[in-house]
Amino acid sequence: MLPGGNHARRPPLKEVMNDLVQKEPAPGDSSPLLNLQPINVSLSLRDQAYAMLKRAIAQADIYASREPIRLDERVLSEQLGVSRTPIREAMTLLEQEGFLRTVPRRGIYIQRKTRREIVEMIQMWAALESMAARLATLHASDDAIAAVRHLFDSFLDAAPAEHLDEYSDANIAFHQAIFDLADSNVLSDAMRNIFAHVRAIRRATITQSDRAARSIVDHMRIIEALERRDTERAERLVREHSLELAAFVQANCDFLD
Repeated sequence: MLPGGNHARRPPLKEVMNDLVQKEPAPGDSSPLLNLQPINVSLSLRDQAYAMLKRAIAQADIYASREPIRLDERVLSEQLGVSRTPIREAMTLLEQEGFLRTVPRRGIYIQRKTRREIVEMIQMWAALESMAARLATLHASDDAIAAVRHLFDSFLDAAPAEHLDEYSDANIAFHQAIFDLADSNVLSDAMRNIFAHVRAIRRATITQSDRAARSIVDHMRIIEALERRDTERAERLVREHSLELAAFVQANCDFLD
């Protein structure tokens, strides 16, 4: 709540995504592809460019369209306010991590995964997140777990389907919070490189087959297990929740092929 009793209103997710990422521009179109700000030149330019680009890609809805998403070094240089050298170095690192790919004589594109790759990534996520849930029951404070429950306060009196953009944000925040509750740097590092793709798929599938309504039921059960410090149940529920998404993607996400 802002001073004076006014509530801050977040822009709809679609507006944010439209500002963040655009489809491949037409020839001669130099419109920015990512929503970036000039970086602080007192720090490592490559590292800052890398961090900003990686965060922007992770927040983008990269599976919303089949159109390729091309990055333009010149445009990025103008947005970030630095030369192309640190941007090129940052993109090399991101390509090594699987976020970008170079197409000879065409340019550098954000890397989308195949359906099989996405399923395998979600299966890996299920293993990592279930361990994070186990650690959360052992180490997280009551207040920290209560904060996760409050992520869904806005949806208790209204169906998630009525506020899909907002619920999608809460859904992503919930899964991130499980890792935060675990307080394990190793787990957080392990999940970071698959987070962008799993996040994007969760966002892309939340509108399908009444998944929003079913997911909030799963989330409430997981939160109850965390609150009760029921380690085995929390671990199992988190794993089953993600494996159900993997099965759904395998059966329904033809757009990934």
